[in-house]
Amino acid sequence: MTVCCPVDFILFALTLLGVAFFHRHTLLVALSGLGIITLYKLTFTGFATGPGLTGLMLHLGHEWVLLANLLGLLLGFALLARHFEDSHLPQLLPRFLPDGWLGGFVLLVIIFLLSSFLDNIAAALIGGTIAAGVFRYRVHIGYLAAIVAASNAGGSGSVLGDTTTTMMWISGVAPQDVVHAYVAAGVALLVFGLPAALQQHRYQPVQREVPAGIRVDWARLGIVAAILGAAVVTNLLINLHFKELGDDFPFLAVAVWIVILATSPLRQPAWGLLPETLKGSLFLLSLVVCASMMPVERLPAASWYSALILGFVSAVFDNIPLTALALKQGGFDWGLLAYAVGFGGSLMWFGSSAGVALSNLYPQAKSVGAWLTKGWHLSLAYVLGFFALLITLGWQPPAEPESGPPEHVGEQAALGHLSMPVGERDAWFPLSPSVWERASWLSFSMSGGDRTTGLPLSIVLRAGPPQASGREG
Repeated sequence: MTVCCPVDFILFALTLLGVAFFHRHTLLVALSGLGIITLYKLTFTGFATGPGLTGLMLHLGHEWVLLANLLGLLLGFALLARHFEDSHLPQLLPRFLPDGWLGGFVLLVIIFLLSSFLDNIAAALIGGTIAAGVFRYRVHIGYLAAIVAASNAGGSGSVLGDTTTTMMWISGVAPQDVVHAYVAAGVALLVFGLPAALQQHRYQPVQREVPAGIRVDWARLGIVAAILGAAVVTNLLINLHFKELGDDFPFLAVAVWIVILATSPLRQPAWGLLPETLKGSLFLLSLVVCASMMPVERLPAASWYSALILGFVSAVFDNIPLTALALKQGGFDWGLLAYAVGFGGSLMWFGSSAGVALSNLYPQAKSVGAWLTKGWHLSLAYVLGFFALLITLGWQPPAEPESGPPEHVGEQAALGHLSMPVGERDAWFPLSPSVWERASWLSFSMSGGDRTTGLPLSIVLRAGPPQASGREG
């Protein structure tokens, strides 16, 4: 029995609606949705990796590194945030922030800059911890949404700042091909940052009074720096030198936890945070697994409007599989896409790992209605930032490789024949090594046929060995 594919999406949409309406029971809703979708696919459609339990195991085997990294970072960075809070530095920071609403805006700028080289989860948690000290734990939901948006926007133009841009880097996209995302991100920061700072100032202004006797615990700050340093260095090493291994083992999460455990004799982490943080993390992982099971095999044709739509989709659909499909399909402006899928995840509290991590610190953020109404400036900022980049720099997909004969083609061998309604001529085009392992360029000669009617012509395919060609396929 075959059941129509859209049922997968209907079940996922119902899960997301359940999260929206039953925000006090988000984990139960997400786990229930995951169970129902899994049962449906086991019974009717199977998985992309095969039918039945075997297909499920293969699917989870494909996803486990991503899930392990995400879980390890969410739990580890929660302990990092508490180390940072207990260092007492957040309580001293009001001395260095401007008075009035400008202080709240400057804090968002700091979070934006941190996220350019730190993981956005870490940037959001550090920002949320600073906000707790600066605003005496009275943080407006609109400002919480702005913290998440700042952490996501700040990483959109950096191959170190977000998982999606790192994926692009691993896949061969040059760092300079995503950096122009900062045009959109900078405009968006102004559009959402100023209203959010004013919201927060009316709700709870910056408190510049510092309690007497507060001293910085430099050991805890050193632990925070060591954890962040381990994450950044591991990310660089894996992506620069060991890309193949990065798909087989969660090096990033392991590196973070090695530092946490190694420094625990110096300062004990707040282990009591982990049970509640685990609940929030399992909620996000459930949605990520649900999204990975959706039968999405192709995105709309690459264009600026499809990139704009993908940003809105990433508010409810994990942006990692969306980015993977975009890389497979090609033809996108990578900077515009990085901004869209990165910032777009801020439009819902559960749309990004940074949002889920921050909501573990501030449970009041786990309300779709409150996030949309009090964080109204995020959607406006997303659209204005997107079009600011599009208007100023235009749509910049990667240039197609030039077509033309290589300078030298060695000994040629006939590979086969096919028919094509074109005139007599010779042409050259790049050839994928996965199709013809012996050749990097393919020549085809055509003869016969009628130019007027365009009847099929006889074509002989010839290839030169890869080492004889001056260009890569």
